Amino acid sequence: MGSASDVRVLGIEGTAWAASAALYDGASDLVHIETEAYQPESGGLHPREAAEHMSEHLPTVAESVLETADGEIDAVAFSRGPGLGPCLRLAGTTARALAQRLDVPLVGVNHMVAHLEIGRHQSGLSSPVCLNTSGANAHVLGYRNGRYRVLGETMDTGVGNALDKFTRHVGWSHPGGPKVEQAAADGSYVELPYVVKGMDFSFSGIMSAAKDAVDDEAPVEDVCHGLQENIFAMLTEVSERALSLTGSSELVLGGGVGQNQRLQSMLASMCEQRGADFFAPEDRFLRDNAGMIAVLGAKMYAAGDTLAIEESGIDSNFRPDEVAVSWRDDDETVAVAPGEDETVTGAEATVRRAGDRVIKCRNPREYRHPTLDGRLRRRRTRQEARLTQAARKAGVPTPLVRDIDLEESTLIFQHVGDRDLRAALDTDTVKTTARHLARIHQDGFVHGDPTTRNVRVGDETVFLIDFGLGYHTDAPEDYAMDLHVFAQSLAGTTDDAGRLIAAATRAYAEVGDESVLDQLDEIEGRGRYQ
Repeated sequence: MGSASDVRVLGIEGTAWAASAALYDGASDLVHIETEAYQPESGGLHPREAAEHMSEHLPTVAESVLETADGEIDAVAFSRGPGLGPCLRLAGTTARALAQRLDVPLVGVNHMVAHLEIGRHQSGLSSPVCLNTSGANAHVLGYRNGRYRVLGETMDTGVGNALDKFTRHVGWSHPGGPKVEQAAADGSYVELPYVVKGMDFSFSGIMSAAKDAVDDEAPVEDVCHGLQENIFAMLTEVSERALSLTGSSELVLGGGVGQNQRLQSMLASMCEQRGADFFAPEDRFLRDNAGMIAVLGAKMYAAGDTLAIEESGIDSNFRPDEVAVSWRDDDETVAVAPGEDETVTGAEATVRRAGDRVIKCRNPREYRHPTLDGRLRRRRTRQEARLTQAARKAGVPTPLVRDIDLEESTLIFQHVGDRDLRAALDTDTVKTTARHLARIHQDGFVHGDPTTRNVRVGDETVFLIDFGLGYHTDAPEDYAMDLHVFAQSLAGTTDDAGRLIAAATRAYAEVGDESVLDQLDEIEGRGRYQ
């Protein structure tokens, strides 16, 4: 069918808010977009009203875009999911009717992958990690072996919806994100919860605390300032953690919340500090739009990835990691274990080997508010020292702690292992790691970030390292989250993740509590980013 640069595709977007149509001309790489956005009179999104909005405006914007077409259309692409079922069905119906009328193929696009691909397309970056920050979604994606893997995601609600819940509480109209950004400019930092678990994150606690602070008469501008600083720092941290895990030096931003200038400045600062490239599309491609649907649709059409009308049903829970990426043939990013003499910049620390010692310094992260940054660095340094020693007492091999300097957020460890788990992945090492996790769970604490980078492997011993995100708990859900983070890191590290995750699960059952595995099944069945 040729390349995407040779085609012209009509895109239809209708997942929730935006009744949108667009024409992408591959020859000129130009995108014409027309959108009618649903604006509720009060409160948040009302599904029935949103569907009525789609029914009224989708045909109109589609016809308007078609009138601008100068030449034939090669395909019609539409957002197949995720999104609100009634809205998606109307988008699908509109797209099918247009494809039949124009007698052209139909392309079904995953809305969240389109957010990623528009950034990759416009930036020219080859294999970036993507942070998606939209209303109902928040997750970090990385490409590996023909699919986009979910490396981390929200454990409760999307970032835009979280901000909207707060602004509804204080009586502000929708959308809430821009109003928080405006108010935050006049505020001062207040402390609020900060919840990161590996590359997953949670917004429910910080939202409840923000509402309580306003109810207790804290200035709303200060609360908005604290909200932005904490929420966006959480998203930036997990993005850096994903860059570290995958070995990528490229990051793109997607989703409507990505229009926030403070979030963009945090991500840009983080990338600059670690020598990575960062790209944020212009605002019209960040918020929901048919332009990104048309651009990805052109790539899929050129790859022969089309749908028969009878097979074009929508999927309101369409996860990005379910998409077979047919349009990419570039080499994937491969994480390479560093040499022993190198200074390594991880997700939040610089690690340097000096003989038989490893010096780990949690340097200030320039993107975080200084008060928040200092609090996190001191707390995590203290926790890492304590839980490293607690794990040894539980019978899990860990490095000896030689020294600690809380003021400088620096730890000195015994050097252990000659490589990390990424470079030593096999069934035995993965099973041993799972047994180690079961043992610390039995002792009442979690690792917090058990990725393939935080396991060191020697000739005969597998060591757990980097307990900075760990904490004491007796909740099976917290133990299950440890296993979930480990499984996500395997999916982002190896092509053989399924077999290794199954081996890890069996090994955990040998030592740990079966109820934790039941909780893991429940967690992984939630599709939390929806």
